[in-house]
Amino acid sequence: MKETRLITSALPYINNVPHLGHIVGSHLPADIFARYCRAKGYETLFVGGTDENGSTSEIAADEIGIPIDIFSEKLYREHKKVYDWFNISYDNFSRTSNSIHHKTTQNFFKKIYENGYIKEGKIKVFYSSEEKKFLPDRYVRGICPKCGYKNASGDQCEKCTSIFDSTQLIDPRSAITNKPVEIKEAIHLFLKLSKLSKKLEKWIKEKKNWRTQVTSLALGWIKEGLKDRCITRDLKHGVKVPLKGFEDKVFYVWFDAPIGYISSTKEASKNWEKFWKDKNTKIYHFLGKDNIPFHTIFWPGMLIANGNFNLPYYVEGLQYLNYEGGKFSKSQKRGIFCEKLPETKIESDILRAYLTFIIPESADSEFKWKDFQLRINSDIIGNFGNFINRTLTFIYNKLNKKIKRPLEKELTELDKNFIKITKEKFSNIENYLEKVQLRNAFLEILALSSIGNKYFNDNEPWKLVNTDAKRTNHVLYLCAGLCKTLSILIQPFLPSTSQKIWEQLNLEYTPNKKGIWNSAHELNLPDNHTINKPSILFNKLTNDYLEKFKKHVSNTKSLKEFFED
Repeated sequence: MKETRLITSALPYINNVPHLGHIVGSHLPADIFARYCRAKGYETLFVGGTDENGSTSEIAADEIGIPIDIFSEKLYREHKKVYDWFNISYDNFSRTSNSIHHKTTQNFFKKIYENGYIKEGKIKVFYSSEEKKFLPDRYVRGICPKCGYKNASGDQCEKCTSIFDSTQLIDPRSAITNKPVEIKEAIHLFLKLSKLSKKLEKWIKEKKNWRTQVTSLALGWIKEGLKDRCITRDLKHGVKVPLKGFEDKVFYVWFDAPIGYISSTKEASKNWEKFWKDKNTKIYHFLGKDNIPFHTIFWPGMLIANGNFNLPYYVEGLQYLNYEGGKFSKSQKRGIFCEKLPETKIESDILRAYLTFIIPESADSEFKWKDFQLRINSDIIGNFGNFINRTLTFIYNKLNKKIKRPLEKELTELDKNFIKITKEKFSNIENYLEKVQLRNAFLEILALSSIGNKYFNDNEPWKLVNTDAKRTNHVLYLCAGLCKTLSILIQPFLPSTSQKIWEQLNLEYTPNKKGIWNSAHELNLPDNHTINKPSILFNKLTNDYLEKFKKHVSNTKSLKEFFED
């Protein structure tokens, strides 16, 4: 039976518009892999959505005085617009505010409760005497007990990614009033993570295909000793707890958010259970490194406790993207802010290409304008684009738009070696993609276009055309065949570029067709094939253009200004 793959991208908080770090931190890598899986022929579903529950959204809405439903609706549309601009090919992009998600979360909880993995317990909760109410963790800021960061939230430090008991926060204060808060006792519900520790440890140790940093972080949490995790909060906004005595509480955002993967799948497919319960399905999660503990400990623990769902096959915990030596900062207007991108004339493939070059798979990476310009002008335009354009332009201008398929016996050793190397590169690219090593796969594709350029140069068709028309045709046929191959291989990374190449080759567009990937190693085109008039794939990034572009995408609005428009 053919393997089925479910691919998810972490659900972003709806508290602001996304920047480039958010794109490369989960959405783009997940999209690349999903596009590959479809082209390879796997039954594939790619889902995501916005995380609209919990205190993060409430705080942001409160700060600018916008009702939470209006706040969430506008930011959902903004997120969706940005991901559409980047050609992120979600099969479904949902919202945790949808009724199907609330129902799914409540049913999921009931099953865990029936299985004996939920308990009541007293906890120390922050209380604001000034606001006269209990404050959930995210409504409280203070000093991180692990690294000393002065603006950590009540349950997790954004700087060192440590997760801790909220009462460990030093000098806690209200995130709204910035006034000190006190600690009181309250009764809440807990997931018995301690009871799940051995099962989680066994499952994690079996994951030989995970990146070292993901496994190490997960096992580090196991080694420290798993504590039962509070899963309810004193909030008005969120998924209501369907249990007597707790009707006035909602679920902790990190309890309901990953269930959003399931509810989004339900919206996308009537056959949703196949993607979550069938033994032939592999689940791939793409997320930032700050979410690794939740996706390797908390979420799998919930799945084990429920007992009805597959555990993740692969967890891709991506590192951070920095910007010119520092962090992205909306307040300081440092970075590339995505709400501005649709207003520019730059193609999304240009940014997709550079982000793939610097994708933070195993270490933090950095967006640098000079490097961006160099990579695009040299590797994408000077190498990849040059090979496509020079091949198709030569055929169009010198061979009357037409190429004929050579016989096997007419191929030289140079030709055969070219075909052999192409097949080897194809195998390497596929192996990298199966291992979710996206950057390496991308570099191999660019290496293949370099081989095409070398083959073109070695044969010197600009000279050959005057002395040996037949040989010229054979060379250009193989080069055109490589253009077709490159169009298929590049499609997961640069989908618009792939389509352009295909159209210039005068072929019905199918690089995203299910199963077409398997034909990419063959350098063939129809016999006596006529191509369309070629055009350049990319415009060179000049200094003047980059300065204008940089100024525009860095000139972001505050959240308040965004809602005033």
